[in-house]
Amino acid sequence: MRKKKIASAISYSKGEPAPMLLASGQGRTAEQIIAIAQEEGITIVEDAPLAALLDSVTPGDYIPPWCWEAAAKVLAFVLKSSSENKT
Repeated sequence: MRKKKIASAISYSKGEPAPMLLASGQGRTAEQIIAIAQEEGITIVEDAPLAALLDSVTPGDYIPPWCWEAAAKVLAFVLKSSSENKT
């Protein structure tokens, strides 16, 4: 049995109290989130446990404190990758 695809998009801006969930979905919606990220050149990080946790958060809301550590690891990876690509 194939697992249903799940995807989330998060953003963090300096000065914000926490990362924000921009989009989240399963199945076709997840595929659309991934396709848009690819088209826009946005780094994609696979983290199924974090995506599953964020699936219960409403887009536009800050992510809950129990997700901060996992989100911080993803955001740190993205920042590191983007700075390496600039050099």
